[in-house]
Parts: sequence; C-alpha cells; structure tokens
Amino acid sequence: MDTTNISAIIDKYNGEASALIQILLDIQNDLHWLPREALELVSERLGVPMSRIQHTATFYKAFSLVPKGRHEINVCVGTACHVRGANRVLEVVQNITGIQPGETDADLKFSLETVNCLGCCALGPVMEIDEQHLGKLAPAMAADLLKGYQ
Repeated sequence: MDTTNISAIIDKYNGEASALIQILLDIQNDLHWLPREALELVSERLGVPMSRIQHTATFYKAFSLVPKGRHEINVCVGTACHVRGANRVLEVVQNITGIQPGETDADLKFSLETVNCLGCCALGPVMEIDEQHLGKLAPAMAADLLKGYQ
C-alpha cells in the first residue's frame, strides 16, 4: 500500500493527535475505507495507541473498515420517505446495483446503505449518491440516475 497520501494527510494536521477524527475522515474520503495499514501508520505517526484508533474507527458510522464502492448510495427509509415510496426506490436500486443494504458490489463501484433520515423530509423519497441529495424520487427516476453511474 502506498502511504504517501496518508502521510500527507497526517502532515496537513501537523501530526496532532487531537486531529485524529479529521485525519481518519480525510483518509476515508481518499481511499473509501480505512485499511489496517493506514490505521497502523496513523497510530505510529500520532503516537496514539492502536486500540484508541480502532475504537474511534468502529464507533462512528462515517468510517468503514472494509472497502467501499466509489459511489456511496444512501436511501432514506425514515417515516416521511417510507410513506412516499422509499421501499420501491430501494428495490430499484437493489435491482440495478445487484447489492443489498450494507453491501458493496464486486467491482467496488457501488456501496448501498439505508438510513433513517437524511434531513430533507419534505423531499421524500430521498436518495443520496456521493453526498448529493436527490429528492422526490419515483422508482423510474432512481433507475435513470443510477444508469448515469454505469
């Protein structure tokens, strides 16, 4: 594993242990997951025990210790989205990507999650792709959107 980018991220925060979460977020953003080798380098460079880094990386949902797809899809299934057809949107997403919530496809193209709220209930049903909120989705619209990522 090339550690150049990880070292640059750590250097950006002057190797400060107080920046641990931001460093992990930047690594996650760069690699789409937190490989063990990256965590070990962070531990060594920050002088933070590996146990604390593991605890932080497993506590926050934003972090993943397994590879994620290049495109992260979140489908809201909270109450407002549910009553407006979120399950039909989710079904279309599953059919197109071939994965279930919590999974990543073999090509590391898509990761799919369901969430309870994306904070824009008036736009339900809502799907988020790579942090872009897409609202008032009909199943056919969701299918068309995903085909743009094919």
